[in-house]
Amino acid sequence: MHTKFEAGINIAIKIPKNKYEKTVAFYRDVLKLHVEEKPIKNPTVSRTHEVKFGHNIIWLDCVDNYTHSETWLQLTVPDVEEATRYLKANNVETCDEIEELPENMHWITDPAGTVFNLQQTD
Repeated sequence: MHTKFEAGINIAIKIPKNKYEKTVAFYRDVLKLHVEEKPIKNPTVSRTHEVKFGHNIIWLDCVDNYTHSETWLQLTVPDVEEATRYLKANNVETCDEIEELPENMHWITDPAGTVFNLQQTD
């Protein structure tokens, strides 16, 4: 196996609608981080804000149907299909029904339920 998994720069925090405004204000007004609302067309995310977090980007995603927040992480690999085969050989299935994705990306989860977006290295 030649697949090398690396952490991507994107971190998504899925936030219930009733806690969204206070969470955005926390990052913007309390932590004084650069926060900018971005347009989004996604059936499960109604709003999103980009937060510059050092070398990373935190995406604050408003999700109307969640009752608690979740943190999702990005993994990058040189070859998505090779990595997918490797993961399946190790009993890790893709779960792309979680949220709409562009082609050549997949969602996976660890045993604790942490969601990872698997995508091609830039």
